[in-house]
Amino acid sequence: MILKFTDNYLKFIIPFFLGIITSFSLPPYNYLFINFITFPTLLFFFIKNCENLKWISFKIGWMFGFGYFISNLYWITNSLTFDENFKPLIPIAIILIPLFLGIFYGIATLIISFFNPKENFSSIIIFSLTFSIIEYLRSFIIGGFPWNLIAYSWTNYLTTLQIISFIGTYAFNLLSITIFLLPIVIFYKKNLKIKFFTILFLFICLLANHFFGTLQIQDDRKNIKNLDFTIKIISPKIDISRFLKYEDPEKSIKELINLSNPQKNKKTIFILPEVVLTNVYFEDLKKYKKIFYENYSKDHIIIMGIRSNKIIDGKSNIYNSLIVIDHNVNLLAKYDKNKLVPFGEFLPFENFLSKFGLKKITQGYQSFSSSNKREIIHIYNKNFIPLICYEIIYSGKLKNVEQNIDFIINISEDGWFGNSIGPYQHFSHSKFRAIEEGKYVIRSANNGISAYISPNGKIIYKIESTQRGVIEVKEFKITKKTFFAAQGNKIFFYFLIFYISLFFFINRREQK
Repeated sequence: MILKFTDNYLKFIIPFFLGIITSFSLPPYNYLFINFITFPTLLFFFIKNCENLKWISFKIGWMFGFGYFISNLYWITNSLTFDENFKPLIPIAIILIPLFLGIFYGIATLIISFFNPKENFSSIIIFSLTFSIIEYLRSFIIGGFPWNLIAYSWTNYLTTLQIISFIGTYAFNLLSITIFLLPIVIFYKKNLKIKFFTILFLFICLLANHFFGTLQIQDDRKNIKNLDFTIKIISPKIDISRFLKYEDPEKSIKELINLSNPQKNKKTIFILPEVVLTNVYFEDLKKYKKIFYENYSKDHIIIMGIRSNKIIDGKSNIYNSLIVIDHNVNLLAKYDKNKLVPFGEFLPFENFLSKFGLKKITQGYQSFSSSNKREIIHIYNKNFIPLICYEIIYSGKLKNVEQNIDFIINISEDGWFGNSIGPYQHFSHSKFRAIEEGKYVIRSANNGISAYISPNGKIIYKIESTQRGVIEVKEFKITKKTFFAAQGNKIFFYFLIFYISLFFFINRREQK
């Protein structure tokens, strides 16, 4: 009885620790080699233990996901430390969020178990296929949370990432899982020749992709021209506690102007972070028109995050907005955030949970409203597409933009992550979007990493989350839409069709 209990216990504790270890392949650690060990071990362990008990199969994936997410998403609970009402929820959230996200991987292993995986190549295909589909669904179900896909473990391998300009992140995620699993053939009862050629095939694929990526990056500096204006990316590092108390707006505006250091005869676009003025709504900004007029000139454009208010059907709606204004505080363009953060910007089941004294984590009691429009912003004959905060993590969401864009603007407030790995993970998504779309990413983050990223994902300039400063952008080159930007995530479905066909072909041959 003791032995049986111990065996069952190990069936769950081993996947749990494999998940924790796998999380160290992600930013900021980036120990990629871990995946070539943990994924083959997970599959081999699963093959040996899934048996005919579907509940066991589910638990193996669930525990792997629980370990994976509890290790790389613990920082989420830092946002609960700013409100006394939320602090009692910290122990619950730190366990329940990873447990919930782990269910997706549990469903994956449950589905795989119906195919009776054995020590063969078809098990690698079905495992990769199922895991990648579940990861894709995780990005859309219940609002979607595509944070820390397995593919993000390649963040520091810029040459390898160039392929996503053609296939996108989800298809690359499918290929990545397959590549990580291939070393499992070493443990299979196959002859040495098959093992040798499998590892050789893996090596050739990685090498070929590396050379392709190298050629792509070599073109990065070609045809670069000077802009006829300057872009200043402002990283003010305002303490997050200022969001939760009243502070003189005039003092904050002057502080931001001083850091921006505007020069009146120099054509400049100033880009400031998300909701950078904590106690000012856009509708009240005109009160400070004199300060803007005295410090900025007709050659200056200011882009900033701010809250705005709109009355719809007699009801006040609050938006997390990005605005473009001139030195007279005239509104030139405005974007209201599409994708809101649960609990951060809106309280799910608000009518019910508000009765218990709960509210959204950010300042104010009323939840933000979301918009469904995202239009190109035209400034100085250049096209900018706006993304606020974690909207940058969604792959393929810009494919519906018909006009060609020059820059992706991402403004963010990462102070809610605290001094954790969160800002590094958030920043890594920016590199993927730059490569996917083949466009420059301008990122202004308060208490996060601000940067100017090339269309190939190369970091041209960067300000760390612990630093305060300004990035001046003066160079730029026109780039065409990438294949992925034109096609979008339907490329992922083409890959699924190919993998399904490959699975049935290999499985049939193995059965013979």
